[in-house]
Amino acid sequence: MTDERIRRVRPSDVDAVIGLIEGLAEYERAPESCTITADQLRTALFGDSPALFGHVAELDGVVVGCALWFLNFSTWEGRHGIYLEDLFVLPEHRGSGLGKALLVALAQECVRRGYARFEWSVLDWNTPAIDFYKSLGAVAMDEWTVYRVDGAALAELGKQA
Repeated sequence: MTDERIRRVRPSDVDAVIGLIEGLAEYERAPESCTITADQLRTALFGDSPALFGHVAELDGVVVGCALWFLNFSTWEGRHGIYLEDLFVLPEHRGSGLGKALLVALAQECVRRGYARFEWSVLDWNTPAIDFYKSLGAVAMDEWTVYRVDGAALAELGKQA
C-alpha cells in the first residue's frame, strides 16, 4: 500500500527540495555548511548518470518533506542497499505521519528491488529522531564509527602516490 502524499522527486521540485535541505542544515545547527545549488541538485538527481534519488511528501500541491538517498553495497551479502542521506519534514507538518511515510516508501523500494538493507546516520543529540527511528524497528549501529575526509585533508590525501 502506498501513501498518496509520497512520490518520486521531479525536476520541478528542485527549488522546494533546496529549501528543505537548507531547513535541515538549520535544524542540524550548521546552516553555514550548506552550499548546494539548485543546479548541483538537478544534476545529481536528473543528470546523465544520476547517483542521487529522492522522494517528496506533498500536501495540496506543496512539497513539505523529502528523503534523498543513494545506493550502497554490501560486499558480504552481494546486494545493494539504500543509504538515506537526508530526511526532513517542515516543522509544521511533523507528527502528521509524513516522515514515517517517506521511510516506508524507501523500505518498499528496498523490498521491491531485493536490496539487503536500509541505513542512515543521525546526530547523537537528536533524541526526537532517535526515538522515532527506534519506534520503527531501526537499530543503532553503535559498534561502528563514521569517518570522513574532506576539505584540505581530502586534497592532501588525493595528492599522495
